[in-house]
Amino acid sequence: MSTRIKRIATGIDVGTHATRVVIVEHSRGESPVIIGTGVSETRGLRHGYIINKIDAIRSISNALANAEKMAGFKIKNAILSIGGISLESVVSHGASIVSRASGEVSEIDIRKSAKDAEENLTHLTNKRIIYRTPLRYKLDSKEVLGDPLGMTGTKLDVKMLFVTCLEQHLNDIIRTIEELGVEVDEVVPSPIAAAQVALNKKQRAVGCALVNIGAETVSIAVFENDTPISLQIFPIGSTDITNDIALGLKIPLQEAEKIKVSGPEGIYSKKKLEEIIEARLYDIFELIDAHLKKIGRSGLLPAGVVLTGGGAGIATIEDLAKAVLKLPSSIAHPAIANAGKHPVKDSSWLVAYGLAVYALQKPSETAETGLSDIFETLKSWIKPFLP
Repeated sequence: MSTRIKRIATGIDVGTHATRVVIVEHSRGESPVIIGTGVSETRGLRHGYIINKIDAIRSISNALANAEKMAGFKIKNAILSIGGISLESVVSHGASIVSRASGEVSEIDIRKSAKDAEENLTHLTNKRIIYRTPLRYKLDSKEVLGDPLGMTGTKLDVKMLFVTCLEQHLNDIIRTIEELGVEVDEVVPSPIAAAQVALNKKQRAVGCALVNIGAETVSIAVFENDTPISLQIFPIGSTDITNDIALGLKIPLQEAEKIKVSGPEGIYSKKKLEEIIEARLYDIFELIDAHLKKIGRSGLLPAGVVLTGGGAGIATIEDLAKAVLKLPSSIAHPAIANAGKHPVKDSSWLVAYGLAVYALQKPSETAETGLSDIFETLKSWIKPFLP
């Protein structure tokens, strides 16, 4: 009987309000099981980037320690999310001439066209590409449905989506994680990570917008044909709602945060509180609608808008989103079959859990190492016979 190989994946989501860590265990043929979670209040960050490294290290260390205690082992590798106001997407076009005499499109041709699209990008000073995906291929000016590999033609064109962030911000957060003894295997944009578990395949295929309302930022990722087609971050969040409540009702910030979540409890005017909250939410949804108009998707996403993040728990938010965006609206709920002893309770965990799921979808190191060993052995056998 063969031994069942288990894979472990860890996602680290360093948000402006809270840092969350999720450790997932997966055996072939079974659903992923959460074996550890950790959360701590984030300090030392502003709009998603580090302003005080010592505070940031302490916050991340606490979340890691909590997750490690639950899982029973030390985290060595992890997938890290990156958010913040420096995150943005850009579309670029590239082309290549099919290299084979037969005209058959090869992997080399696809890579060449993608490289050309990257080289055609402008305004990349101080920025680094952290995510890329093809949106559309054309072969001899005719659109290709799906993968062009193996098709016959002369010229291959590609339309690519690139997601970039400021290199300084990225390096700061990676160095902070690695100083705690955790190697960062890959960096994934936060909205892309959350979509792994917040949206189903049908929603991503027909057209959907995932909106994450965080403490200091709001992100929107638009999907079509199971692919992200746009991503945008706005420097506004649920903290602005808290500030508005504090100013409008003349109360301390702590009390404003409490009634934002639980309601006025008869002490303050419910009508006035709703007016304050809805005014700020209206501003947020107006920004989102402006972005959808910019990319030609306003009112044209059949699967509508899915709301996530700490700010998505505000009452009446779905109705307001429907009214402003003129799209179906719903709140994402983690649909995790095997959450183990440590269930993910609300949408604020979707990024960290999505990172772990994203990591499990990549080829295992065991398989890659095994293939590498086979090739090395074959080379050692053949080498004595080579001239």
